[in-house]
Amino acid sequence: MAITIATGTIEDVTAVSKHIPELLTTIDNQALESRLNNKKALILVAYHKGTLVGFKIGYEQSSTQFYSWLGGVHFKYRRLGIAKKLLIQQEQWAAEQGYTHIHVKSMNQFPQMLTMLITNGYHIGGYVDKQSTELSKIKFVKQLAK
Repeated sequence: MAITIATGTIEDVTAVSKHIPELLTTIDNQALESRLNNKKALILVAYHKGTLVGFKIGYEQSSTQFYSWLGGVHFKYRRLGIAKKLLIQQEQWAAEQGYTHIHVKSMNQFPQMLTMLITNGYHIGGYVDKQSTELSKIKFVKQLAK
C-alpha cells in the first residue's frame, strides 16, 4: 500500500478538509492560523499513491501535554489504515519532543474514532456535557513511552 505521511501545511489541511463530511465547521486558513498562533504545533498529512488524502493537527498544551486537535481522511480513502498511521506518527513525534501525555476529544457520533483511540491505548479521562449525547465530547488521554 502506497501510503506516506509527511509534515504538511495549513493549505494542505484546507484542501483535503473539503472531502471530509464529518467536520462540523468550515475549515479555512484563517481559522487554523488563529488556533495554532504562537503554539508549538504539528501538521501531518497523508498521501495515497501521491494524492493528498488526510491530515492530523496537534499542538502543545503544556511542556508535558500535547493535544491532538483535528484530523480526518478523505471519504474515498477510508478503511486503508490512514488515520491510524497519522495517529502513530503524531504520537512518535510528540514523544520525541518530550511530551509525556497526549490528549484528544471525540464524540459518540464518531464510533470509528472512539474505537481507534481505545484500541490504541487511549483512556477515557473526562466528559464535556453539551446537553446532547451526540454533541457532548469524551476526553481521552494516553501516556507516551518515556
